[in-house]
Amino acid sequence: MLPLQLTIRDMTNSEALQAIIRKKAEKLKTFNNRITSCRVVIDIPQKHKHRGKLFNIRIDVTVPGKELVSTRKTSEDVYIAIREGFNALGRQLDDHSRRRHGHVKSHNHVKHGYVTRIVTEEGFGFIEDLLGDQYYFSITNAAYPSFNKLTVGDAVEFVPESVSGGLQAHHVVREHARETTA
Repeated sequence: MLPLQLTIRDMTNSEALQAIIRKKAEKLKTFNNRITSCRVVIDIPQKHKHRGKLFNIRIDVTVPGKELVSTRKTSEDVYIAIREGFNALGRQLDDHSRRRHGHVKSHNHVKHGYVTRIVTEEGFGFIEDLLGDQYYFSITNAAYPSFNKLTVGDAVEFVPESVSGGLQAHHVVREHARETTA
């Protein structure tokens, strides 16, 4: 059993919420089985009258020689905040394990393209590369800026991957125009 410390502030605590968090925390062991501690804090930092309740989640995981932290701020659904926080921490644990074992991903094949479609409500979109190929990406693939800040027409760079359902873009980053100083 993973040593879990759970703190829930400024909101109602429920068995269902605790069960989801315990399940997500246990799943972290699939990324790294040497986790020595896991601390989860969920709170509502301030109550917005016009935007509803906004939840924050912070997850601290300790493995030998390293502490990894995931912070997700201002999600309107506590379960989405939990999912995104644990997904981000899972990627960190996976990356940490890979580096520890000398298996570092190579990002030599970065492609460039443009966002052609975004379905904000569903959390996905499409990118067309310079050769005309279409790549699917989701909210979890947007590295910078956040998914909600990407717009159709944005120039982006991404790491392509061929998956069973087609082409997918990972680590999507909007390209910035270089500023010139006069």
